[in-house]
Amino acid sequence: MPRERGGGGCWLLPALLLLPPLCAPALAISVAAEDAKEQIERLVSQESEKSGKSNKINIELQEIVFVIQSQSNSFHSKRAEDLERNILKQAEELGKELPRVLLIHQMDRHDGAWTILPLMHDFSASYGRNSSWIFFCEEDTRIQIVKLLETLRRFDKSKEWFLGKALYDEESTIIHHYAFAENPTVFKFPDFAAGWALSIPLVNKLANKLKSEPLKSDFTIDLKHEIALYIWQKGNGPHLTPVPEFCTDDLNSYKAVHCATMFSNFLPVCGDPVKKEDIFVAVKTCQKFHRDRIPIVKQTWESEAALVEYYSDYAETSIPTIDLGVPNTERGHCGKTFAILERFLNQSSSKTPWLVIVDDDTLISIFRLRKLLSCYDPNEPVFLGERYGYGLGTGGYSYITGGGGMVFSREAIQKLLASKCQCYSNDAPDDMVLGMCFSGLGIPITHCPLFHQEGPEGALVMWCPHSGDVGCWGQRGQSLAQHSSCCPCNSKAFKKSVLQQL
Repeated sequence: MPRERGGGGCWLLPALLLLPPLCAPALAISVAAEDAKEQIERLVSQESEKSGKSNKINIELQEIVFVIQSQSNSFHSKRAEDLERNILKQAEELGKELPRVLLIHQMDRHDGAWTILPLMHDFSASYGRNSSWIFFCEEDTRIQIVKLLETLRRFDKSKEWFLGKALYDEESTIIHHYAFAENPTVFKFPDFAAGWALSIPLVNKLANKLKSEPLKSDFTIDLKHEIALYIWQKGNGPHLTPVPEFCTDDLNSYKAVHCATMFSNFLPVCGDPVKKEDIFVAVKTCQKFHRDRIPIVKQTWESEAALVEYYSDYAETSIPTIDLGVPNTERGHCGKTFAILERFLNQSSSKTPWLVIVDDDTLISIFRLRKLLSCYDPNEPVFLGERYGYGLGTGGYSYITGGGGMVFSREAIQKLLASKCQCYSNDAPDDMVLGMCFSGLGIPITHCPLFHQEGPEGALVMWCPHSGDVGCWGQRGQSLAQHSSCCPCNSKAFKKSVLQQL
């Protein structure tokens, strides 16, 4: 889970290199479809002998509204559309009317649709009387329709239910505002990758509450935790009910036979990795960190990058660093970031399609990033990283948190600078200003869960905490705040660990 930082970045964790390539979503979907088809055929043949049984199944199917947490970027929208077709294909095998499948990015009347809660009124108004469940899933969630029906039948649809695969913090974390500090394991929140469900009575209740009491939080950081907190309502609402059939196991896992959902959770690869020369890496630093942080970058990931420059408030030839003429600021760094964007357009090769901006305490796997970027079209305006939100309940905007690293296509930078949108001060928060600018241009923020401000299992990027703090890897959904077993970022053990895995 994301963790707030003092000023760092994130990283592309090497564990992904050991996993099989994805970006063959059609293959993954076809495997799920074939498995589901066999289940459906067996089910229909068994139930056809029993009066009314198959009709009951189909009625139940029509009571589920599927909501795919999709994005408008062409790569992500295609994956979501593939999943939509798979759901409808499985349903068609039952021989009855198809269920409703909604794609979040197609419902995006404002920038906050991805945060889900602002859509509750629409869900209630449109489906509050003729449906029983809203089932949410990510674009890489794989659903066995028959097993999902069997699972949801166990729960009384007339009651308020919040269902999902349960995650929890092992230790209280700043990203969750140290909630449940005495025992954070008591509070469960859903793993979106496994899918999660709300009963219609709960949807109606949430819609009514949101109508009378608008959302109060300014920031959206860890959506799954924040949704669970809102639903719980300090004990006045339901806790998350763990559902073992909601899984994140791989399609080929032996556990899959017991799962209603699975997840293709490895690094997408959509062809040959982009060339090293197609990625320009800009490292933001300042004189006081030249001796402390830059050596770690040079000893870990710098050699992976063909094009890398260090931008500082002081030119030092031994590194070397480039003085952009922008004074260092204690926070924000907006002036420096925009100067980097202008330099990229004006001085780098016009053939370099991608710019990555990272902090000097960012660790990143260029090799894995090259694989990831093979899935994106640099001719589109792409702004990629870990997505946060500000004021989304009241017409705010999404932004890429700078600590996790920010990836720009050249096309996105050209449109941004041509718009004349700029910093209101040198120390303005660069990531939030960029979010405002791209929102005004109608260019969507593209979220990638492989970018992080800390180091969950399978991350692409990780922030290296400051001296005195520690950073390490952990299990999906568990806290990585501090651990005695972790290595300080400037320790020899830490550097050795990174070098072994990058």
